[in-house]
Amino acid sequence: LKQKSCDHSKLGNKNAMSAQNTISTYGWVAKLLHWSMAVLILGMLALGYYMGTVEKSPFKFELYWWHKSFGTLILMLVTVRLAWKATNPRVASLPMPHWQKRAAKATHIALYFLMVAMPLSGLVMSNAHGFPVSVFGLFTLPELTTSNHEVGELMEELHELGMYSFFVLISLHVAGALKHHFLDKDATLRRMLP
Repeated sequence: LKQKSCDHSKLGNKNAMSAQNTISTYGWVAKLLHWSMAVLILGMLALGYYMGTVEKSPFKFELYWWHKSFGTLILMLVTVRLAWKATNPRVASLPMPHWQKRAAKATHIALYFLMVAMPLSGLVMSNAHGFPVSVFGLFTLPELTTSNHEVGELMEELHELGMYSFFVLISLHVAGALKHHFLDKDATLRRMLP
């Protein structure tokens, strides 16, 4: 029995170092994508909010340049993340009330939707206002629309609404993770920690 326990422990450590997800935990690729995107998205939200307080100037245009570049990077990473999610085993959820599972699933779907919609709305807004999108000065994205003031204004409003929606959803996501860790004392958060 002791030998079996030891072997099981080694298997657990091997799975913990795996790139692939298992039914019980996330691999290091999923963890890396999750945490790097978390840092990027929080940084982008802070930068976007700050840009709204800055007067028109060359400095503000430089901030927009960085914002668009990192926004495009987020769109690329979420594409990789969705592909990785689709080709990996689904990590089983831990026991919890049915309403909590539904709330967690709805929050995750909404977060993924915003991870795609926010960069796309930003790109369309930029093109509609007559600005091409250069990605870190390495290449320029194809234009998604021609110059159109009405479309630009609509995308600007949707982009701002998305920002506030992100704040709410991220708060719910963090609150849920902390609840599981400190109140329920289960492995929900630990499974995603490095």
